[in-house]
Amino acid sequence: MKELRPLVEEYQRLEAAQRALEGVPGDGRAPRVATSRRRSPARAGAGTGSRSSGRGRPRGSGTRSKQALSLVQENPGITISELAERMGIKQNYLYRVLPGLEQDGLVRKEGRGWHPLAAA
Repeated sequence: MKELRPLVEEYQRLEAAQRALEGVPGDGRAPRVATSRRRSPARAGAGTGSRSSGRGRPRGSGTRSKQALSLVQENPGITISELAERMGIKQNYLYRVLPGLEQDGLVRKEGRGWHPLAAA
C-alpha cells in the first residue's frame, strides 16, 4: 500500500484539477502560446478556396521568371549560377523558377544548362 499512496494522491489531484476546469470554456486542448511570427499574406488565405492554385500568384507570372526566360532565350545553355549573377539574385530562387518554366513548356534542361524550346 505504501508504494501505491503517491499514485493515489496524484490521481486525486488530477480529479480535483478536472473538476476545476469543467466550467472553463474551450475544446479541452492546451491553449496555444502566442509567437511573434506572423502569417504571410499568401498563407493567410490558404485553405479558404480563394485561389484555384492554392498558394501565391500563378507560376510564371512574375517579372523574374520573364527575365529568366528572356536570358535563356538570348543565351542558350546558360546555367543557373550564370543566370543568378546576371539577374543579381540568389540561385535558390531560380531553382524554383526554371522547373516551372520547364513544366510550362518554355525551356528545357540539358546537363547543367537551360535552353529555350522552339515554341518559346
